[in-house]
Amino acid sequence: MSAEQIERYLLAKPGSTLDYPFGEDVKVFKVKNKMFATMATGKMGKGDDAGNMHWWMNLKCDPDEAVMLRDIFPSIISGYHMNKRLWNTIILDGSIPQGEIERMMDNSFILVVNKMTKKDQQSLSLHI
Repeated sequence: MSAEQIERYLLAKPGSTLDYPFGEDVKVFKVKNKMFATMATGKMGKGDDAGNMHWWMNLKCDPDEAVMLRDIFPSIISGYHMNKRLWNTIILDGSIPQGEIERMMDNSFILVVNKMTKKDQQSLSLHI
């Protein structure tokens, strides 16, 4: 999945907005002012061993599932600059199937929305 596809997917979520509170290099996706995803190029601008730059995406995750995903996919690590228990960093190097990336993005959005007040949840008109 390309960075552009991911951005479109995340912004298609009800009430989703894009913000840059950490500077123009870090895209922060929010719903009702609550962050559910971030995306930036590589770790501190460093590429992989071949010099390729990959996008890194942080997504909120159930703590047990977060550990399981890290065990399954080498390109999923504990949340970079995030709560390592609740967030995973997905290195978008093409090694994770698109359906799995979409599922993780959906889950991150749902986890954040489920912590909102009922009023805020209803205002999003979600059918979870």
